[in-house]
Amino acid sequence: MSTPATRPTRAPRTAGTHARPGGRRKRPLTGAQRENRTGLAFVTPTFVVVLVVVIVPILWTVLLAFQRARLVDIQGMGLFGNWSLQNFSQVFSSPGFWSSLLTTLVYTVGGTAGSLVLGLIAALALRRPFRGRGLLRGTMLLPYVAPVVAVTFVWEVALSPQYGIVNNWGTRFLGWHDPIAFLSTRSYEVDLLGWHVGVPLALLTVVAFETWRYFPFAFLFLLARLQAVPPGLEEAARVDGATPTQRFRYVLLPQLMPVIALLSVLRFIMTFNKFDDVYLLTGGSSGTDVVAVRVYDFLTARFDVGAASAQALVLAVVLMVLLGLYFAFFARKTQEEA
Repeated sequence: MSTPATRPTRAPRTAGTHARPGGRRKRPLTGAQRENRTGLAFVTPTFVVVLVVVIVPILWTVLLAFQRARLVDIQGMGLFGNWSLQNFSQVFSSPGFWSSLLTTLVYTVGGTAGSLVLGLIAALALRRPFRGRGLLRGTMLLPYVAPVVAVTFVWEVALSPQYGIVNNWGTRFLGWHDPIAFLSTRSYEVDLLGWHVGVPLALLTVVAFETWRYFPFAFLFLLARLQAVPPGLEEAARVDGATPTQRFRYVLLPQLMPVIALLSVLRFIMTFNKFDDVYLLTGGSSGTDVVAVRVYDFLTARFDVGAASAQALVLAVVLMVLLGLYFAFFARKTQEEA
């Protein structure tokens, strides 16, 4: 009597495994692999946004800087055209390039230093509790959060030689003989101990606006760091007989140096590329022709996209060199002092 054929038994399928066509089962993912996939899923949208908004425009600007590109021809251009260095020779040989670069450096250094000093003074003045301190702190933020078009219009009206309140007070209380055109005077002669010195008035006015508008940025960082300084340090210095100047120099300033170094780098980068403040105040005239305004003029007045891209690339290279010098010579010293 024949016995019935027995069917081959199949191994039970475990959870998390999947059979493949060849009979091989897929190994389950480990915890580290699942975390890597989750992290990749979170990072991918940010990477795509940065790629589209930042990296692709930068690469496109670099490509245009080495091509003869006019604004009317930009739609029909491909990624690679006729490579040439003519844009860079045009930028370097154009009248006013080196003077505009010097103006940009003066404007950047003056605006950065002024905003840091004014922010430090405000932070030191408002770190102790007193009646109305919260309201005053909120008021300090108005120049930074107000729309740039509104604040530049207020400054233009206040500094106007015809109806500005500054010239009105100057002629009534400060003895000015004639109104002063702050935003349209390239050089203003000042009598200093018998010497007639020419002062770049429009540039200094723009630097003063930069200082006033962006000192709240430094004020917030410095105030937060001052609030974190242990009160026992100042108390010990006061008991030892240290004066307020000595307490600031030997107690508070070393605590603030890392924040000041960070703010110096951030404000330098922001101010070096600044365009809207200068353009809205003076339009780049009267000795305030910074490089960012020249890039805009190359693009809108000459319709030369290639030359504008070349000048923007030169501006980026100069900024990288200056930041490299800072990190090479000053950053390490600042960290050692801190």
